[in-house]
Amino acid sequence: MKLVSRDIDKNGCGSMILIPEEAEDMWHAYNLVCVDDTLRSTTIRKVQNESATGSVSVNKVRTTLTIRIETIDFDTQGCVLRVKGRNIEENQYVKMGAYHTLDLEMNRKFTLGKHEWDSVSLERIELACDPTQHADLAAIVMQEGLAHVCLITPNMTLVRAKLETNIPRKRKGMCQQHDKGLTKFYDQIIQAVLRHVNFDIVKCVLVASPGFVKDQFLEYMFQQALKLDYKLLLDNKSKFVTCHASSGFKHSLKEVLQDPSVSSKLSDTKASSEVKTLDDFYQMLQNDSARAFYGIKPVEKAAEQQAVEVLLISDELFRSMDLKKRKRYIKLVDTVRDAGGDVKIFSSLHVSGEQLGQLSGVAAILRFPMDDEDSDEDD
Repeated sequence: MKLVSRDIDKNGCGSMILIPEEAEDMWHAYNLVCVDDTLRSTTIRKVQNESATGSVSVNKVRTTLTIRIETIDFDTQGCVLRVKGRNIEENQYVKMGAYHTLDLEMNRKFTLGKHEWDSVSLERIELACDPTQHADLAAIVMQEGLAHVCLITPNMTLVRAKLETNIPRKRKGMCQQHDKGLTKFYDQIIQAVLRHVNFDIVKCVLVASPGFVKDQFLEYMFQQALKLDYKLLLDNKSKFVTCHASSGFKHSLKEVLQDPSVSSKLSDTKASSEVKTLDDFYQMLQNDSARAFYGIKPVEKAAEQQAVEVLLISDELFRSMDLKKRKRYIKLVDTVRDAGGDVKIFSSLHVSGEQLGQLSGVAAILRFPMDDEDSDEDD
């Protein structure tokens, strides 16, 4: 989703101009528009013209309308959001108060106005419009004196930092200068990683270079992390994966990502925390079954009592064509987060996600034991 402009006053009243850029953005838009909001977008309207002789001709004209929303319909197959309401602004083709239906489509701009933009709506806008929220892969492509720190989303590669340093060559009696230049260069990369890589979202960091530069850098980085107590780097040490690149330029990323051995490493590293969580769940199920629930009803009940410590949920459930179900899962995630619980969203394309799918796609590790009354009733 692209945010074109934002005009909201201190009371939360105002409007935003947005452009949906992919199918998932239409889902975000569906969750943003509410009855009684105002919506402005281009549309096609049939207009009747009567000539002097009395003959009537019907033409289609493209015009921009602003309506007060009364009904909302979302077509999941065609990714079209259909919104119906009354016209509230003067228009040469449509009378004030006349009904019209606006179709919101991908890559077509619309303006959404609300009496109050609440925290949930603003959070959704932030999630939909910030590409870094979807970037679960980071990469450092480097050679001596040149490095690119990038975030990789499903649709694009974002260069967050380009670092260039002149490093003196290794000559007789000049080794000290070379090492000093290299140390300064490595320090700059470490600061760029700390500043731009959000390890809560990023599940894997590729470190690619020609020769042994990547290995020397990682060794230096973790030495510095121990010395300067960079806990963030030490806690996420397992997320760093080394691989070969022909240069430190951004275009080298393409060859790195196309390497099948790198792809398999990535899928394992990205899912490593999920695999560990699933193992913890099975251990809990074996040793203390009153603290391990699975199935939507028991987990929802535990979440209502703020008992969920870790929620395990498959990303497949959020792609459900049944909108009520999809909203139900989103509500469950929000409830767990509000109570301070941890939410792990599993990829259905990985083995751990497939295993979770066999347990209905929803499971939870609880803070304290609870009776699973729903299971007793089923029995």
